[in-house]
Amino acid sequence: MKKTIIAILSAVLIGSFTAGCAANTNKDAVNNQSSKEYKTLNIKQDLGDITISKRPEKVVVFDYGALDTLQVLNVEPVGVVKDNLPEYLSKYKDNKYKAIGGLKEPNFEVISELQPDLIIISARQSDHYKELSKIAPTLYVGLDTKKYLDSFKSNTTTLAQIFQKEEEGKKKIEAIETRVKEVQEEVNKKAKDKKSLIMLANDGNISAYGPGSRFALVDTLGFKAVDEKVEASTHGQKIGYEYIKEKNPDYIFIIDRSAALGTKGTSSAKQSLENDLVKSTNAYKEGKMVYLDPSYWYLSGGGIKSMEVMIEEVAKALK
Repeated sequence: MKKTIIAILSAVLIGSFTAGCAANTNKDAVNNQSSKEYKTLNIKQDLGDITISKRPEKVVVFDYGALDTLQVLNVEPVGVVKDNLPEYLSKYKDNKYKAIGGLKEPNFEVISELQPDLIIISARQSDHYKELSKIAPTLYVGLDTKKYLDSFKSNTTTLAQIFQKEEEGKKKIEAIETRVKEVQEEVNKKAKDKKSLIMLANDGNISAYGPGSRFALVDTLGFKAVDEKVEASTHGQKIGYEYIKEKNPDYIFIIDRSAALGTKGTSSAKQSLENDLVKSTNAYKEGKMVYLDPSYWYLSGGGIKSMEVMIEEVAKALK
């Protein structure tokens, strides 16, 4: 009798184990199948449409904003630009990432040797699009500053789709959209009737940027420009200190280009800007001269991490 019971139990256990293995095998097969599935993407862009039919394994990245986003999404490139890498992207200085030239001067020989599946560029490399696209599909992720938030969302969504990180990308976008709305509400409450000036400082020279410019996140968050006539150009409109005194902004947002390209801190911008003319403005008197981190604003704007930091820097000005 005992032998019979033992035999029955053994059979049951063996059957359960076999069924479990079969279930796991089937599950693994499904997982393997889903991991291989890739929906072909046909991406339309002004420089030239591209088709991506498989997840890129070897990626070359010129744009620091895109590199930022790939880091957040845990996508590893094979080649990057190493000149003036923002500190928060310093891991890419490692030799395992190939140096692919400068921000405006691609090293075509190195890129060709890498045999990339995808090349990612932005405005600084747009003149080289045709030559780069001969090597591999070349994705353009430059920001449309007149549609700053929408352009950021579009670029992030595209990158997430390409690397099958749709859920991660969606969550990040939604969190940023929520924070943008919160800051816009704060601006409406605390600075509705205030005027702002966005400036780039560069070794003693200063330029103003109007609505829809490369630093348009400020007006996207609700700040009104002290001068609506300033052209929304890449390099800005050169101004003098008398202009700042005359316009008398309530907020001054400052990006120090020289600091972004190697000068530590914002001492250079402070030394040139905090003179008697600028000190006469409401912005200075009220402690609303805001020195923005140039690593994010000048070098890597448009990435997930940079957007998060930049939004908080603007929001901090309201406190």
